[in-house]
This record gives sequence, structure tokens and C-alpha cells, in this order.
Amino acid sequence: MKKVNLLFCILTLISCTTKEIFIEDIPLSYHNNNAQPNLVSYNGTLSLSWISSEQDNNASLHFSQLKNGKWIEPQKIADGSDWFVNWADFPAHAINEDLILTSYLKKSDSGTYTYDVLLNLRKLTGEKIKEDFLLNTDGVKAEHGFVSIIPNKKGFFVTWLDGRNTIEKKSDGEHKPMTIRFAEISNTGDIINESELDAAACDCCQTSIANTSDGPIVVYRDRSDKEVRDVYSVRNINGVWEDPNPVHNDGWIINGCPVNGPKVASNSKNLAIAWFTASNGNPLVNVSFSKNNGASFDKPIKINDVNAIGRVDIAFLNDDEAIVSYMEVDDAGTYLRIKKVSVNRRISQPITISKIDGGRNTGVPQLEIINNEIFIVWTIFVEGMNQLKSIKLSSKNI
Repeated sequence: MKKVNLLFCILTLISCTTKEIFIEDIPLSYHNNNAQPNLVSYNGTLSLSWISSEQDNNASLHFSQLKNGKWIEPQKIADGSDWFVNWADFPAHAINEDLILTSYLKKSDSGTYTYDVLLNLRKLTGEKIKEDFLLNTDGVKAEHGFVSIIPNKKGFFVTWLDGRNTIEKKSDGEHKPMTIRFAEISNTGDIINESELDAAACDCCQTSIANTSDGPIVVYRDRSDKEVRDVYSVRNINGVWEDPNPVHNDGWIINGCPVNGPKVASNSKNLAIAWFTASNGNPLVNVSFSKNNGASFDKPIKINDVNAIGRVDIAFLNDDEAIVSYMEVDDAGTYLRIKKVSVNRRISQPITISKIDGGRNTGVPQLEIINNEIFIVWTIFVEGMNQLKSIKLSSKNI
């Protein structure tokens, strides 16, 4: 495995200290075009799903786990020639004990954005429990996607953006907005307790969901009647969904979707949310912590040092510190970087993971942390094909 030695200085008033950060490649080679990664940690294990696309427009969903520092031979979950494959709306998955639930998107009609969410439930051994079943059962030919999945005690929690109302028009002639919905998936594949969480959400920003000691919390980009598209959260307390609330009133007015969703992480003490905003033309990556399971959030902490692109991810390093990954750009290029940020507002110097393509080919980089090791996966373009780049580094020197 190749190691890259990154040397950088932390400037203080009296000295310049050199730290050595070793970034280690974890080889992940597979045939065809590979992209749309989703990286997940569960009980000290790491798993990855992605889409492999072939020249005949056939697409297939694959899944692998990291064992002894290597990605094991992947399982093929599903394939088809009628999928909706998109850099931003990528498949999700989650593991619960010996079960894995995965999602992918399948075209439901000839329209560009008419597609459904299909789920597959199986055991990690490959034994199939329920195949290719619809998450959205509304039967409407509209957009359904941007899925997030986490495990719960009896199966899985799922949230997604749902366009069933968008085929209708309001009194002013405009189409009704996208909604965000939630459901539970049992360990036998039953869909229960489905709810609409917000009747107006931003059209195509990624969603995020986490468990707290009070219940699940869903984080997403909202959409107001005046086109304010700030990040909101909605909590389930004792089985009841509360009203949505802004994580912070950025006041970002944009007449269109920025395709740049938030990410939430949780531990036994705190919540952390990372998001992108460009209110007043000022592109920012922010992080905010909550010490009360999302009832309120602290003042945002600015993460980027130059112009932010966003595409964030975040994971807790310990009870009080998180690592956030983000993209930013300067005159020399676009970079994938990480920082450590704490609940008492301490921020580390940035670590550059890679210089990257700032366009759609890079996708949405994925971050997870296990045993003080940081794992990141993103998409690169090699010899005319998309492939997945998988690396790890120690958090000890950050």
C-alpha cells in the first residue's frame, strides 16, 4: 500500500511545528465505471456500497466490507438497465446485526426525473430476505430519492425526498414542492410508520438521519415560500414528530436547488451537523453542535479558509470532537480537506486529503471514523473511467 507523507506547518506566534500525516491507500479496483459511493461504520466495522455502470447502460449495485485492512470481494445486490444513476442522488445502505438494507433508484416513466426508490433486504452472508421492493408506494410518476438509512432496534429508519405532490399545481400555477418523508423498515422488510415530515423541502439536496437517546433526528435543506433554503432538523420524541426547526437562520435565498445537503452525526453526548450555505454570496461550510439531542444548536463554526464548495461529511472522533470533510477552491485548484472541530469551538489546521476535480465526477466524498482511524472514499477519473479512491489516516496528529 502506498503512503503519502504530508508535511505541513502550524503557525503560532513563536514557532512553526511540523507534523507528519501519513495517508494510506486502500486498494479498491473493480471493472467498469464505479462511482456513487456510500461509506458506513457500524459496531467497529466499515462497509461500502457503490454503482458499477457498463457501456450497455446496465448498472449494478455492489457492497463490500473492510476486513483486515482490505476490501473483501464485493456482493452484487441488484442490477438493471432502467436505473436512474446520478452523481448526487446515490444509493444508501445500513447494517443492523447480520442484516443489510440497501437502496437504488429505478426509472418509473420516460421523464428525466421520474423514478422510484427500490430497497433490498438481505443477510451479510448474501441470503435474500426481500428483493427489489418499493419504498415509496404512492404510485405517482415523480421524483423519489436522496435516501438516508440507519439501523434501529427493530430494523431500520429511512428518510427520503418525495415528489408525489409535485405533479399538482398551486393556485398561482406553480407546481407544489418536494416533501421529505420517513418510514421504518422491519427486519422482514415491512414498511411501517410512514410520515410526512415537511411539506416543502429543497428539491435535490442530500438528506441525513441519526439516532439520539430521544429518538431519530432528520436533517435536510428546507424551502420556504420566499425561496429561503436553509438547513432544518426535525426530531421524533417519544414516537411523535415535532415541527421542523432551522439549525441556523442563514437566510440563503436561492431560486433553485444547490444540490448540497447537510450531514448529521451523533454520539452519547452530542449531535454535530455540517452544512454548506452561500447566504449573501458568501460560500461557507459550517458546523454546529447540539448538547440536547437537537432541541437547540450552538452558533455555527466556520470551517473553510477559502471559497467553499461544500459536499460535507462529519463523524465524531470522541465525545466532544468531530472530523469534518469538505471541498474548497482557490486560484490553484479544488481540494478535499478535513478539520477537527470541538464542542468548545476549537478548530484544527486543515489537512489536504487530495487535489480533486471540482465537478460532478468527484461525487460526494464519504467519511467515517473507527478506532481513531479516518476513512474517506470519493470518486476519481482514471484512464477514461470513474473509479473509487479509498484512503485512511490516523487522527492522532490532527
